[in-house]
Amino acid sequence: MRSKLVTLAVLLVTATSAQARELATVTRIDADTVELTREDTKPVAVWLSDDTVADDADTLVARDWTERSVQLDMPADRRGYVLLEADGGEPVVAAERSLPLAQASNFRDIGGYVTKDGRTVKWGRGFRSGAMPMLTEADYALIGQLGIDSVVDFRSLEEREVVPDRIDDKTGALFVSNDYSLKPLFARFGKGDGENTYAGMEKLLAPQYRSFFKRLIADEGAVLYHCSAGQDRTGIATAILYDVLGVDRETILKDYHLSTALRRPQWEMPKLDPEDYPDNPIVQYYFSLGENARKTAEPLYTPSGASHLAQFFAHIDKTYGGSEGYLKQGLGFTGADLARLREVMLD
Repeated sequence: MRSKLVTLAVLLVTATSAQARELATVTRIDADTVELTREDTKPVAVWLSDDTVADDADTLVARDWTERSVQLDMPADRRGYVLLEADGGEPVVAAERSLPLAQASNFRDIGGYVTKDGRTVKWGRGFRSGAMPMLTEADYALIGQLGIDSVVDFRSLEEREVVPDRIDDKTGALFVSNDYSLKPLFARFGKGDGENTYAGMEKLLAPQYRSFFKRLIADEGAVLYHCSAGQDRTGIATAILYDVLGVDRETILKDYHLSTALRRPQWEMPKLDPEDYPDNPIVQYYFSLGENARKTAEPLYTPSGASHLAQFFAHIDKTYGGSEGYLKQGLGFTGADLARLREVMLD
């Protein structure tokens, strides 16, 4: 078995400041090829792996690689990882953030970001997504490789009525949801001037967020969590998690706004007749939009140009003293719980 060594993260950091750091990035070029990119040119060995652990099953593709980028053979129907080994360092793991699913929306791995103290969010522990009503069998096959133990569904009763989850049926994962109606949520957030839209969401969704963090802390396998678009309720959960883990907020905001490019609204709602759902608010809202609007992801900014998430962070800071304060005061977690969360989620 190959030796494992201590990570020297500075060898592979892809930003020169303490902000927005990833050790390396993997971007899909086509169905068979990805591009690996890093900032540094110090020599490393490059391995392809089916998991995040260095072992004899991995494939060596370069021994003393010194370039900033290289294209690698990695078929889209396999969840693959790239391991980078420098002399004196344990392998740095890189992977595709957005999974190459044919009919999914905003489905991505939350791993790979470097915290302010130099640790890394583990790949393969958390996956976020929008609704998944139109996944293909090939999509289910790829998801089946992710080791999903739990599916935490942030959606309301009305949303789940129209688009029930099937991941748990396909994989045997535990399905977790907390029943609530979307009608009060629409009443609360459908009014106002569009500013501070998320303020109060942390209270309305407290049962859902508590379940999400409990499943992460349990560490019984990967956790898939989602709402309908994978950007608002899911974006808040992800932002709070990153903040507590120590990812800088500039990176968190950039990750949050990836949803605009990564959403595929055409795969979030199945074909249906709105007359079959006269009392369902999500269906009536969806079909009140024009066809072009239904296919377009709107940027996550307020009318004044502020990021919804930046405003939410200001609200959390003022109300709870930060994300850690929210987890303790709003959701009832202890300091020991948060220490366990960091142990589970960080390298």
